[in-house]
Amino acid sequence: MKFPVLARHPDAASFRRHLQSLAPELDCVDEPAGGAGPLARPLEVEGLRLPNRWGIHPMEGWDGTPEGLPTEATFRRWRRFGRSGAGLVWGGEAFAVEASGRANPRQLFLNDAADTAGSLAALREEILAGRREQGLDPEATVVGLQLTHSGRWARPTAAGPAPRTAWTHPVLDRRAGAGPENVLSDDELRRIRDRFVRAAVLAQRAGFDFVDVKACHGYLLHELLGARDRPGPYGGSLEGRTRLFREIVERIRAECPGLTVATRISAVEVVPYRPDPETGEGVPEAWEEHLPWRAGFGVDPEDPRRPDPAEACALLGILRGLGIRLVNVSLGSPYTTPHLQRPAAWPPSDGYLPPEDPLASVALHLRVVRRLKEAAPETVLVGSGYTYLQEWLPHVAEYEAGAGHVDLVGLGRMVLSYPELPLDHLAGRPLDRRRLCRTFSDCTTAPRNGLRSGCYPLDPYYRKRPEAGQVRSLRRRPV
Repeated sequence: MKFPVLARHPDAASFRRHLQSLAPELDCVDEPAGGAGPLARPLEVEGLRLPNRWGIHPMEGWDGTPEGLPTEATFRRWRRFGRSGAGLVWGGEAFAVEASGRANPRQLFLNDAADTAGSLAALREEILAGRREQGLDPEATVVGLQLTHSGRWARPTAAGPAPRTAWTHPVLDRRAGAGPENVLSDDELRRIRDRFVRAAVLAQRAGFDFVDVKACHGYLLHELLGARDRPGPYGGSLEGRTRLFREIVERIRAECPGLTVATRISAVEVVPYRPDPETGEGVPEAWEEHLPWRAGFGVDPEDPRRPDPAEACALLGILRGLGIRLVNVSLGSPYTTPHLQRPAAWPPSDGYLPPEDPLASVALHLRVVRRLKEAAPETVLVGSGYTYLQEWLPHVAEYEAGAGHVDLVGLGRMVLSYPELPLDHLAGRPLDRRRLCRTFSDCTTAPRNGLRSGCYPLDPYYRKRPEAGQVRSLRRRPV
């Protein structure tokens, strides 16, 4: 199925017609105001002062050492995050709280036998160095560390998947090679809780302004949010399903006084998708036999093809009770609904062709954040899903921020090819179209095949790497 190419819109009016044909309630500005616009406004949250409303999402490189320490490529990526000029660097990348919780063998993790605190401090310093290179105040930014356990999607060694699940899933157990024997016990969850707290202590020691207790993208704490059928204290009601998260936050508060706690959530999801064997397009897994659908968070139980943000609105109330005022909003999972989580023209090698115009998936990101902002206006929300907008990213971002629908605009894949986009926007410079991410998904295809993640098409550093040709050969056809 072919969809309109965003780069071919000659002006904002043409793009607006395309956008409103999919979501009439959305809009964009005709000309971004840059340094005079809403994204240039400072923001304070929990004593942290952000100089502008741009944020950088966690972007892993699958390039750490087997001991979980950064390499030259890791340091380079973090320095480029600093060069962006963004007021918020959200977590740098996902940092696993233990070796068995890694999503890949090269993920950074809390290694008690290594100088983890020293390596984290060195990574933070790279962000400050990147800001100095741009002539920016190195301390005028807020930097966090994202703490995670990969749970169902753990793959800590080259031997293959080693899933540790929150509960048995009617569809994903088969896909992940999991069964009842892979479900974590209550005692095991408590041990993982202690590792989150230990990682937060080291993050504070390394100088990070906040930690993100990650609850998105199908990883352990996100999966627990949907664990309605898990018996015991960590499942069932929303109170039970958030219990481990609450215990982690309360312990961090007690052991890390002064450290801000934030979280990234997948606010909605839908039934897992798979490629149609004939067309390659994404289609939902069989779901009718599992009604009412109990296998997810933020999904309509009567028709799991439809997202429902009501649970996320309730979760924001719980977060408010925990004193969490900084929330990064994502959708779905890269393993089950990549078209939703990361709208793209080209799917990753293990993905599927988009079942809808990717701009419609971007629109869902915007609508969900609007709904959450209405439900919790005092919570500072970071939006996701903007990279696919390409030339029109500042136009939409300024509209959403200016209207109060979102507090900060987060960038993920875009900073791999064009880290200076926020800085160029704030300076009133035209965007460098040659560096705009065109969502080829090579940054996902590479790690899915055991290679480093990076922008192989547009970043000369990765384009010159020996595996670049292999990544190109793995690329799926575009929409």
